[in-house]
Amino acid sequence: MAKSIKKIRIFSALEVANLCGVVNQTAINWIRNGYLKAFTTPGGQYRIYAEDLVGFLDSRGMRVPQELEERFKDDIDWGAILVVDDDAELNDLLKRWFVRKLSDYAVHQAFDGFEAGRLLAEKKPGFVVLDIDLPGIDGHALCSKIKGDPVFGNPFIIAMTGLDRPEEAQAMLSEGADAFFAKPLDFDAVTAVVAEFAEKARPKDGA
Repeated sequence: MAKSIKKIRIFSALEVANLCGVVNQTAINWIRNGYLKAFTTPGGQYRIYAEDLVGFLDSRGMRVPQELEERFKDDIDWGAILVVDDDAELNDLLKRWFVRKLSDYAVHQAFDGFEAGRLLAEKKPGFVVLDIDLPGIDGHALCSKIKGDPVFGNPFIIAMTGLDRPEEAQAMLSEGADAFFAKPLDFDAVTAVVAEFAEKARPKDGA
């Protein structure tokens, strides 16, 4: 699968105003009052990073416009997998497995919830293999955040756990996970699910 090209999304104050359904002066006032983070071009025009706009909207309880959500979806890297597990041995095994079985994909690793959040924002992987029992931000909170924040582009989440609690599967699926596996993992089954999801994503990637 061809990988998507990363783009830095930047908007003018007028574009922000149009996206949010307000007049241009309102967007400028948000910036001048320090509510909306922006930078100034050499010509004196305001420019706003998409991530800062989403953060501003979230902080004020405002709806993220569908057009903005669609722009973030365009940024997602359908040729990347993020493995999130604090079990370093299993994390490494999964990475090596994916590198061997899905050689066209970039495989990233995170060993706690905070590191996962950083890589999700930086790499925008299309597939996240997520352990539930994590230090820092646990898998439940992270799953909800990924699915609830358009900045991440709505990747497919494959949840996994070694916890012997049947209700965990239903909880993760209700929080937005697209698939669930109990440990010890069936690596072939996990790979098959990634391939299945990749087919669903392919039209979005223009492949």
